[in-house]
Amino acid sequence: MDGTDFLLGGVGSMAATLITNPLEVVKTRMQLQGELAAKGTYHKPYRSVVDAFITIAKNDGYAALQKGLAPSLCFQFILNSCRLGIYNTANEHGWTKQSNGNQSILKSAFWGAAGGFVGSALASPFFMLRTHLQSQAKAEIAVGYQHQHSGMISAMKDIFRKHGVQGLYRGVAVTMPRALLGSGGQLAAFGYTKDFLVRHPVSAQQSDTFVSTVAGAVGGTVMAITMTPPDVIATRLYNQGVDAKGRGIYYNGVVDCFVKILKAEGVAGLYKGFWPHYMRIGPHATLVLLFFDELKTMRRKYYEAK
Repeated sequence: MDGTDFLLGGVGSMAATLITNPLEVVKTRMQLQGELAAKGTYHKPYRSVVDAFITIAKNDGYAALQKGLAPSLCFQFILNSCRLGIYNTANEHGWTKQSNGNQSILKSAFWGAAGGFVGSALASPFFMLRTHLQSQAKAEIAVGYQHQHSGMISAMKDIFRKHGVQGLYRGVAVTMPRALLGSGGQLAAFGYTKDFLVRHPVSAQQSDTFVSTVAGAVGGTVMAITMTPPDVIATRLYNQGVDAKGRGIYYNGVVDCFVKILKAEGVAGLYKGFWPHYMRIGPHATLVLLFFDELKTMRRKYYEAK
């Protein structure tokens, strides 16, 4: 192991983001749709994942399906550089193993959560910028608070000028538990599944790519289930407008947001955007971990050839 694990984790996630970002746009719009409104009392421009794709492309143009790509790439690079780098370091030192050498779910979850905690805290400003840009739409299909940013850099400058560093890190309190749940569950499931398939191969010709793909898919499914409610809360907190003192106009914190969503929208409100989230996080998590493993294989072969 060397420091390039952190770099490879970030690069692998950026490659995956180029493919899955349109689903992130759809997820963000659907999570903001009907904010703090009871079911059936609000305009619903996005009725399903497919309908959302068509509606966005028709009204905002096809390019809108890649809205927020720049901050999304930055967020994923920082998050996964830390997350995968820390987890892989722990794994190669044997800190995720049981005394018999098998993968420990609890230890894997701990190191996965630790990496996600650090990465999400550092990358928090880019999560907010991504949410702002992805939610911007024409009036006919607009949902949630509409920020009038022209791009990532101008948005960052504007927020910093008005509210300082604290403004850029507004909402960080929810991204860390979000990452703890999602990253811990994903990497524990990934590590355990990978270890299981290596010890119990499904065929004599089982390839490393097959193992990584299956393990990544299992990890992604676990991640989507555990992470959707905190992801909805994070999207709401990051996207809300603020007053002159930088205080949210809808929610004053994680608990307040959680309670208000439950009261106004019910439990279903915490799972808004689940399907685009599931459809994105499964392939995204699979691709990130697959690319990460493939990049590590390429690195190993490079060193062996020297």
